Amino acid sequence: MVRPSSGNGRKSKSPKNLAEVRKRKEQLSRTGRSPNASTSRRDARSEINETTQKQKRRFRPGTKALKEIKKYQKSTNLLLRKLPFSRVIREVVQELFPSTRFFWKASAIAALQEAAEAYLVSLFEDSNICAIHAKRVTIMPKDLWLARRLRGEFV
Repeated sequence: MVRPSSGNGRKSKSPKNLAEVRKRKEQLSRTGRSPNASTSRRDARSEINETTQKQKRRFRPGTKALKEIKKYQKSTNLLLRKLPFSRVIREVVQELFPSTRFFWKASAIAALQEAAEAYLVSLFEDSNICAIHAKRVTIMPKDLWLARRLRGEFV
């Protein structure tokens, strides 16, 4: 037996649906909770575990720095970006020789970059030794100045 629609857009319940509703009510009255309550608790627990698992690993201070140092010591590739470096070279040459126009080969810029990076690495090594001598860990401008002075470079 189908009831007439009340006009609110909902379908009326058929006898089949009523039987399901009664069955559900009986389950609720027996256990005191819905039959899917245990699964919903499991889902909630798994959601909590997922959020805790997605947290980033927290390293102790200095661990990431040491890892980064080892990574760069292993590699032999250049650390400065090629395009900004070539822009700086062109700009410096343009300031030194404003009337002439230079064309650069890629190998020439690569050679300059290799030399510049090798110089900077050795300068930082020497300035690190100066900082350690002063019983410090951090490099300061005065360490760079002292390293250049000891090398005999114009300061």
